[in-house]
Amino acid sequence: MEYYESIDPYRGESLARKALDSDKSLEGKVSRGADLNPFDPKHALSKRLKSVQKLAASLRADSASLSRMMSKEMGKPLKEAQAEMEKCAWLCDYYFEEAEGILQDQKLELGEAHVIRHYEPLGLVLGIMPWNFPFWQVFRFAVPAIIAGNRVLLKHAPNCVLSAESLENLFQESGLDPAFYQAVYLSNDQVAELLKNPLLKAVSLTGSTQAGKAVAQIAAANLKPQLLELGGSNAFILHESADVQKAAKLASTARLMNAGQSCIAAKRFLVPKNLEQDFIEALCKEFENYKMGDPLEEGTDIGPLARRDLKEKAEVQVERSLVMGARLEFGDNGEGNFITPTILSNVNAEMPVFKEEVFAPVAGIMAYQDFDEAVKLSNQSPYGLGVSLVGEDLDFLMKQVSRFEEGAVFINELVKSDPRLPFGGVKNSGYGRELGPEGLRSFTNLKTIYRKGKLE
Repeated sequence: MEYYESIDPYRGESLARKALDSDKSLEGKVSRGADLNPFDPKHALSKRLKSVQKLAASLRADSASLSRMMSKEMGKPLKEAQAEMEKCAWLCDYYFEEAEGILQDQKLELGEAHVIRHYEPLGLVLGIMPWNFPFWQVFRFAVPAIIAGNRVLLKHAPNCVLSAESLENLFQESGLDPAFYQAVYLSNDQVAELLKNPLLKAVSLTGSTQAGKAVAQIAAANLKPQLLELGGSNAFILHESADVQKAAKLASTARLMNAGQSCIAAKRFLVPKNLEQDFIEALCKEFENYKMGDPLEEGTDIGPLARRDLKEKAEVQVERSLVMGARLEFGDNGEGNFITPTILSNVNAEMPVFKEEVFAPVAGIMAYQDFDEAVKLSNQSPYGLGVSLVGEDLDFLMKQVSRFEEGAVFINELVKSDPRLPFGGVKNSGYGRELGPEGLRSFTNLKTIYRKGKLE
């Protein structure tokens, strides 16, 4: 790979190319980031927060043009791109209001001594970000990292050249010193070498489990902290007390948002046997309401998948599951990079649509006999990002929460990220937490300051 390239997945047109950083160029970026002193008064927390406030304002002012660019680059419907811009601005608002309190010193009196728990930045941090939420994934890593005083090198996905350039411009026009946020364009080999560089202090990756394992292995060998937000195959579980119509409406949103290209999307639908047929019929009706088409048109609900190889992989997963006995309840072949929203029933635990992460608008439905079986099936996945429990018997559902091997349990709601709440998974979904107070502290050194004798 000699360059990154953005290709419009709807029209097939090349939108932009960007040459990889040379070794000399990368060395300069690393040096600039490592050399910036966050304790210099001109880079004080108050000034960083003002820049974050300006970021939010810029996102809202430029939402129309930025959303259109995102839609062209990776196929996200325009209304979802606009919602992503607003969510990034909301994150900035949240940390602007809360960061000082989250990072403030915590004082302890131990009788014989005065102790302070003090948060300091780690230094230069590499972010490796994906294409499916090309702004949100970057903001939820970079904004709290920079507020904490770190400097960021941001490697975006190779098919997101326009997003990478726009993001760098936004951060550098916010009033931050340019060394706080620098885009890098790197091959996998360059990433591996960068992870070994002693000037780099930590890494955050959002992406596939395979990519996470590769990065974690090198980072661990060089004793670099990591935050890994990896794949997911979330279960969406109907309890026998569920309202089937309401559940189907929620399920359709949970599965079809961003054309199903989301780690937190509901992918495995576990339904009581006595509700199975009613749920299938209700979900088919909901899927009928979604309009596929040009992501730049206002009425479009589902755009194309971001790349042709993503479509080909999902088609293979569906075809193999059908051969193994799944039944096609809804859907047919889509043209170009499109996959028509698809519903498969009679799914079992050996099928690809159950065992693997399906990054497409494909719902696999599996019936269960009792809730103990549903818990077992949910936990059978190698992933552990989140689970949705749907039903009217809230007392029962609340008592089940600790039985699920997940980073999050959502009751009567789809699994989603929220700037105010910690986000992350377990098992093959990774480790560490973004967002909320935990996300702001993820790339800090919690320093214990011990002073014998009480302060005057």
